[in-house]
Amino acid sequence: MAEIEIRLPKMGESVTEATITNWLKNPGDLIAMDEPLVEVATDKVDNELPSEVAGTLIKCLFEKDQVAQVGDVIAIISTDGPSDNSTNTVAKDNIAEIAPSNSAATSPIVETIVEPSNNETKQLNIPQGQGKFFSPLVKSIAQKEAVSLEQLNNITGTGQDGRVTKKDILAFLENKTVSPAVTTSPVAVAPSAPAPTPTPAIPETKIVAPVAIASGEDQIIEMDRMRKLIADHMVMSKHVSPHVTSFVEADVTNIVNWRNKVKGKFFDTYGENITFTPIFIEAIVKAIKDFPMINVSVNGTTIIKKSAINIGMATALPSGNLIVPVIKNADRLNLLGLTKAVNELANNARNNKLKPDDTSGGTYTMTNVGSFGNVMGTPIINQPQVAIMAVGAIRKMPAVIETPEGDFIGIRHKMFLSHSYDHRVVDGALGGQFVRRVADYLESFDISQKY
Repeated sequence: MAEIEIRLPKMGESVTEATITNWLKNPGDLIAMDEPLVEVATDKVDNELPSEVAGTLIKCLFEKDQVAQVGDVIAIISTDGPSDNSTNTVAKDNIAEIAPSNSAATSPIVETIVEPSNNETKQLNIPQGQGKFFSPLVKSIAQKEAVSLEQLNNITGTGQDGRVTKKDILAFLENKTVSPAVTTSPVAVAPSAPAPTPTPAIPETKIVAPVAIASGEDQIIEMDRMRKLIADHMVMSKHVSPHVTSFVEADVTNIVNWRNKVKGKFFDTYGENITFTPIFIEAIVKAIKDFPMINVSVNGTTIIKKSAINIGMATALPSGNLIVPVIKNADRLNLLGLTKAVNELANNARNNKLKPDDTSGGTYTMTNVGSFGNVMGTPIINQPQVAIMAVGAIRKMPAVIETPEGDFIGIRHKMFLSHSYDHRVVDGALGGQFVRRVADYLESFDISQKY
């Protein structure tokens, strides 16, 4: 019998694991090549994985809500027809469990973790019946850093259903390395001299979320998986980066007039609606070329200066959640190319057709709060980037117009740009100059240009 192993494929840059959210086929079912087999979810996007071969599904090696690592075998398909032993065999994170003997009923089960990187076998003692689930990645880190099972169980998980994530255990290890305050005994002195009063240690402040109590008439709504991921990501970003926001007002009258003049012919020619978003992205790309230190990431005490300019654009989903698809190499696209990229990614996001790679690799993000009628906003940085820009609503405003013949009051189309940046590496001068440069490019838009 020919049995084909179906492995979890690479799900995009920096994605190392995925949660099995739903099996679309059961053991014993026939499946065609490229027919959806399983639904998986990463911290970036949800996705369906198609079958690589045609045959009969004989084993599912992960249960629903379990986490698989990239490269793990998640299912086995027979290409020779149905199998007599088509049972739903579930592999516990590729861990070989050693069955307890009668004489060792009280001894813990030893799970052997096999890491593909070096093929070395390591052990982490986890008692049988332990209810808390740990992914192979977390177990591996715990083994390498000598984290005991008791310590592992006491870590507060921020993942789905309270699961301990890589971020959680790394934060625990970072706090663990901080030495406790050293207290010294008072030094004995002569009776004539008063003993020095030791300075009391300042207790560590622990931030605890307040408990919200629902009344009998309140509706309790459980966060969906994406909302939980967004919440964790936003809290992490505010914890990691000291946010500063600069604001600039831009006169975009030329852009509004130009778009009103060409949008009909543009659609007739290319079948695309031209919006303000690609024009804003074009200005941001030009400003990044002028100020490349905005296009960076921070890794500890080092700065990674990105060579590619990949612009993420925050997109609202019908569910009310947000997702950030990325326009790769935006600096290589003209206005038409940016328009097509923006429209395609926005449509795929709303129809849940984004691929994992569509949401990875961003180096700078723009969010359009003006689409909700907001004048300005203070956006939260999309880690591991160091800056994000919010564009507000375009409004008709009275403004002073300067001419050689004198000044006068006129009606202009204006908007606010809000630029939030990581003050660890972006100072006020750079952050302020960057958003001002974006406004300059918008205000100097050439109304005679071709698209």
